[in-house]
Amino acid sequence: MQVPALFDYRRASSIDDALALLEQGGEEARLLAGGHSLLPMMKLRLATPETLIDINDLTELDYLRLEGGRAEGEVIAIGAMTRHATLLDSPLLAEHYRIFAEAERVIADPLVRNRGTVGGSLCQADPAEDLSAVCCALRAEAVIRSSSGTRTLPVRELDLGPYETAVQPTEILTEVRVPVRPGSGSAYAKVHRRAGDWAIAAAGAFVRLDGDTVVDAGLGLAALGAPGMTCGAAEEGLIGGPATAEAIDAAARQVTETVEPSTDQRGPADYKRHLAGELTRRVLRRAVARASGSEPQRGEH
Repeated sequence: MQVPALFDYRRASSIDDALALLEQGGEEARLLAGGHSLLPMMKLRLATPETLIDINDLTELDYLRLEGGRAEGEVIAIGAMTRHATLLDSPLLAEHYRIFAEAERVIADPLVRNRGTVGGSLCQADPAEDLSAVCCALRAEAVIRSSSGTRTLPVRELDLGPYETAVQPTEILTEVRVPVRPGSGSAYAKVHRRAGDWAIAAAGAFVRLDGDTVVDAGLGLAALGAPGMTCGAAEEGLIGGPATAEAIDAAARQVTETVEPSTDQRGPADYKRHLAGELTRRVLRRAVARASGSEPQRGEH
């Protein structure tokens, strides 16, 4: 029987209350949102928090909206308690970044998507986390709050290693911000053993075009041992050049050379390395086609 170690349960009524409870609990306190990652780890005693702080009453962190009036232009602001199902069904995200729906569609199952949260997924820092790869591809920012103030951090700098993030014990990730970039396209692809499983390999891409020239590009790579879940060299090779098949192939080769997958129960490293290049090629092609408006509609050939 899998039974968690004893812990004290507290239920936060506000962000300030949650921060106060975290300060009281110190390094042995953990936040509980959806619970689909933390609770199984507690049952296996891979996580043994002394205090569990339930933040499901923090409805002020459950939102997805377009915000303007910023120096950097419009951003899509996503509250940390927003559920995966909301991202999947959002018309706003579908309009600007189709990568979200494509990734969310292959995350676990409807039960998990209805309960799991954006903040919980990013703070779990699983190397195979799909939403983290999406946010890395889009160069999203994480807003982190403590009792002393708020700081902003690129999502690419959020993960410090497997299951470890830059969010300190007395801090809460409150929001994810994704800049709106007109003239862009995005896509996500994943190979897994069965529906809803963790990725064997996954890749996401974002491309912005000015005519035929790539003016911005981003890659997110899950389950592949890529530093920061991305490949800066491949991105730099794309930016400033034409969006050609040759440029995409070169980026895919760069990804193949950069990733450091491990051999495990999901497959050998050389197989995953091959998938890294192939998936990168596929998502870049779709992202370019969407950015240029040339992607065929369903039923067209």
